[in-house]
Amino acid sequence: MMVGKPVSAGEMEADALAGMVETRAQERPVFEAPDSTYPIENESEQEAIRRKLTALSRKNSAAATPSSRSIPAAVLVPLINRPDGTTILLTQRAPDLIAHAGQISFPGGCVEAGDEDRVATALREAHEEVGLAGDRVAVLGALPDYEVVTGFVITPVVGWIEPPIALRLQADEVTEVFEVPLAFFLDPLNHQRLSHSINGARRDYWAMPFKGRHIWGATAAILVSLYDALRAP
Repeated sequence: MMVGKPVSAGEMEADALAGMVETRAQERPVFEAPDSTYPIENESEQEAIRRKLTALSRKNSAAATPSSRSIPAAVLVPLINRPDGTTILLTQRAPDLIAHAGQISFPGGCVEAGDEDRVATALREAHEEVGLAGDRVAVLGALPDYEVVTGFVITPVVGWIEPPIALRLQADEVTEVFEVPLAFFLDPLNHQRLSHSINGARRDYWAMPFKGRHIWGATAAILVSLYDALRAP
């Protein structure tokens, strides 16, 4: 899409899911808790993450419901089980988009009428944007809903993926996918809290620069939420 053309609905939703600064996180239960959420001897990393996300869901079970004016959306937070350590898959938006061109985000978008739930939305969008087959994703749980200033309320769905994976990028939206070690995001020294002014109002946001890539806004805030969930016992 070339600069100067009208912004499409798909681009507007991608804009909201990529670089917008946050307003607040809204917590809403997505998954039921199992009988135990305590550490299990010799549990795998995948099982440990599932347990912690389930405990988070139980903790947030009494949270408020988003406003009826909110626009529901979902993203997939893809964890890839690499031999050298778990990584997170991120996308780089196309450079010729009108809004927030070239920014870094998770695959995701708005809930559509045919989506059974937020998990279905996240998996559908990931398949459309990067060609990731839904049956290759083991859903581990979800992070608290996250609202951006444009009114989108995003449910981050965390999925576990075993290599090898075959991807096919939707070129008009995504130019590149890349992976970052999960360990990088789990180190609080890599979390930056920044701010800027919009029409005289201060806006705070998270940033996590990684090897020349500027990961910030809603994407970074969701990664901080993942850090908060996984640092729990």
